[in-house]
Amino acid sequence: MSTKYEVIIYWNTADNAFIAEVPELPGCMTHGDTREEALAMAEDAIRGWIATAQEFGDPILEPKGRKLMYA
Repeated sequence: MSTKYEVIIYWNTADNAFIAEVPELPGCMTHGDTREEALAMAEDAIRGWIATAQEFGDPILEPKGRKLMYA
């Protein structure tokens, strides 16, 4: 099970935490007190997202392996 998805980490003042989003997996996001913790939590969130998708037979996109484009 690959966890090589793009992870975007940013500081959120309202939550007073680093937010980690995985744009290729809808709704997959988490947070941490540090960048390192947010990234570790993102790895767990990715594994959980994939396990849930497998359980329900939902499609799992392969990681694009490149930076995503944003407008």
